[in-house]
Amino acid sequence: MTYLIYARKYRPDTFEKLIGQKPVVQTLQNAIKNDRIAQAYIFSGMRGVGKTTAARILAKTLNCQHGPSPTPCNKCEFCKEINEDRSVDVLEIDGASSRGIDAVRELREGVKYKPIRSRYKVIIIDEVHMLTPEAFNALLKTIEEPPPHTVFIFATTEFHKVPATIISRCQHFEFKKISHKDIIKHLLQIAEEEKIKISSFGLNLIAEAADGSLRDAQSLLDKAVAFSGEVINDDDLKEILGTISRDFLFAFSGSILQEKPDEVFPLVEKVIENGYDLRFFYKELIQHFRNLLLVKSVQDPQDLLPLNEEDMKVLKEEAQKASQEELLRYLVALQQGEQGLKFSSHPRIYLETFLVKLCHFKQITSLKDIMKEFEIIKKELKSPSGKSFTRENSQNQEDFQENLPPEAPNQKINEIISEDTGEEKSKREREIETALKDPSIQSFMDTFKAKVLSVEPIKGTNKKDK
Repeated sequence: MTYLIYARKYRPDTFEKLIGQKPVVQTLQNAIKNDRIAQAYIFSGMRGVGKTTAARILAKTLNCQHGPSPTPCNKCEFCKEINEDRSVDVLEIDGASSRGIDAVRELREGVKYKPIRSRYKVIIIDEVHMLTPEAFNALLKTIEEPPPHTVFIFATTEFHKVPATIISRCQHFEFKKISHKDIIKHLLQIAEEEKIKISSFGLNLIAEAADGSLRDAQSLLDKAVAFSGEVINDDDLKEILGTISRDFLFAFSGSILQEKPDEVFPLVEKVIENGYDLRFFYKELIQHFRNLLLVKSVQDPQDLLPLNEEDMKVLKEEAQKASQEELLRYLVALQQGEQGLKFSSHPRIYLETFLVKLCHFKQITSLKDIMKEFEIIKKELKSPSGKSFTRENSQNQEDFQENLPPEAPNQKINEIISEDTGEEKSKREREIETALKDPSIQSFMDTFKAKVLSVEPIKGTNKKDK
């Protein structure tokens, strides 16, 4: 018997077995129950989420000997023919290879005739967005008013490329990415059925690599079994997937959070020695800091990070080395730097210098602290017990500017102001108002405000510059 890969062997054959697409399943089943079958459907979504599988199941529900029924029997001759790809009334067409107007003309001639054996003639066009504009135009009238007992089902991974004139004539169903938990649950079922031994961490690695595609997850598990046999250990799985070691990620985050730039260069050297692509490593580092921020921000991170207790404990301990605001600053900076690494002619140097820069982030003062200091200065200027500015304190304009340099906003005001007698409040207020109108004072205040307002919320200002 020919070997079947897991993606085909465990392909859903009923709507109930379709994973992660409950809204789509419920709508289609209700439409069949109420005899509200549309003449054309569009199934859109990323690869490996069940679009073509759903199209085949829909074809079976329409043509099942006991139907139309929301649940095909998979035992009658019509269901078996569709499962085995030999039904003459269910046509699967590849939009990439049959994309021209000639192929569409041939299709239009074929749909004029009634189904030969089945109840409905079903036309499934995969990757329909690959059709040419002329081919789409040739389809318009046919899909709007098709012959009786003919249903079109279009599947596409790039819905935005399908013309609006086609979309308006179809019912559109968007297929979502499969959740992390659903993928792990499905892989666990396959492992039990095939008697495969794999750890929960290994299942998590595969689910992360699949990135929402159930077919990709099945293929990766198939590959792991071919490499390791029925007992799959984590080290073999890391080698197959090319996953960055967690020890590397924690070493880098530790250097950054503990402000140890001297450790960056040997760590980058180890990454290169192990044959990791720097851009792929950078992507994993972003994900690592996201996990640190998550465990720092969420009360029960286990629901969002399917890790065992030991791994979760290590992650929480690492996150304690920085505040939530600091982790957010690191994560935003890493995301902003990703584009630079992608196009850098010296990615290693770019990565090293960027990571060294991150090691100094804790020396940055937040904008909030700067504004507080600015408010303190304003209160000191207006305080009854404080000082008031007068031009007489300086011999001339040059002396005044020398005593109050713009780059030293925290210089004591007592050095450049005169004592207030405190006898006449109204007089003091007038003196303060007059002093604040002085061009030199205004120039200083404008310069300071400009510096404060120009500080980015994430980057802040270095404490040494204050």
